[in-house]
Amino acid sequence: MRPGPGQLTRRAAVGGLALGLAGAAPSGRPRRVVSLNPCLDVILFHVAERHQIAALTHYARDPEASILAGRARDIPITYETAEEVVALRPDLVLMSHHSAVATRNALSRLGIPQAMFDVPQTVAASLAQIRQVARLVGQPVRGQAVVARIEAALAAAVPPPGAPKLSAIVYQPNGFAAGAGTLTDEMLRRTGFVNVAARYGLGRWGNIGLEQIIADPPQVLLAGQAAAGAPTWADRVLSHPALDRISGAMRREAFPQRLLYCGGPVLIETAQALAQARRNVLGAA
Repeated sequence: MRPGPGQLTRRAAVGGLALGLAGAAPSGRPRRVVSLNPCLDVILFHVAERHQIAALTHYARDPEASILAGRARDIPITYETAEEVVALRPDLVLMSHHSAVATRNALSRLGIPQAMFDVPQTVAASLAQIRQVARLVGQPVRGQAVVARIEAALAAAVPPPGAPKLSAIVYQPNGFAAGAGTLTDEMLRRTGFVNVAARYGLGRWGNIGLEQIIADPPQVLLAGQAAAGAPTWADRVLSHPALDRISGAMRREAFPQRLLYCGGPVLIETAQALAQARRNVLGAA
C-alpha cells in the first residue's frame, strides 16, 4: 500500500552514504523503480531484475556520460521531471542530493517512496551504496555478486610488488580534474599512480590550466577525448597541439569522461582503464 503524503521522512547512515525514505518503504520487492541519478542508474541496472526498472535517466543513453549506453536502450528514460516520474507509477524512486529539488518536493507531497543517496567519495562507501540499493530493490544476493566483481577487478589492478609509482592527473574537457579526497584519487592510488593535482593548486575538484600542465607536466596525463562533431573550446583543450610538444616528458593515456564521476560497477572499468594505462607507460619506458 502506498503511503500518504503526510508520512515522515526516515533517515539512516550506512557506510558513508546517506539514505532517506520519504514515506514508508514499499512492502516486499518493489516492482517499478525509477532512478533520477546517472550513477544510481548503473547500480540499479546491475542489481535489479529488468522488469523492476521503470526508468533510468536520459544520461543512460549517452556514450560520453554512461557505461550503460548501448546496453540500456530498451529501458525507458526520463529528464527527471515530476510529471514524467508520476506517470510511471513508481513504488520507489532513487535519487541524490543533486536531483531536481522541485521533483523531489513534488514526489514527497504525493507520498511516492524515495531513497536519497550521497555521492560516495571512497571505494568502501561505494560498495556500501551498492549493497543498500540491492536491499531496497529486494536483490541482496545480486548486490553482493556485483560487489564481488568490483573487488576482483580492484585486486587485479594492483601493481606488482616493486613497481614504480607514476605521477598523474585526470584531465577532462576544460581542464577539469579530480583532486585529493575524491573517489578518483583513491582509484589512482590503488592502481599505482600518485595524483599530483594539488601541485597545480587544485582542491577536490576544479580546472587546471593548460599552461600549468605544459610548464610542469606529470608523467601521465589521463585524458578524455574531444566530443564528436564540432567540439567546444572546453573540448579543444584535450587536443591542443601544445600537449603533443611535451610528449617526450609526459605520456598521454585514455581515461574516458564517463569513468570520472561514478563509483559502483563503473569502478570495474575504471580499474581496468587505469591498470592498462600503467602497463602502457611502463611498457614503453
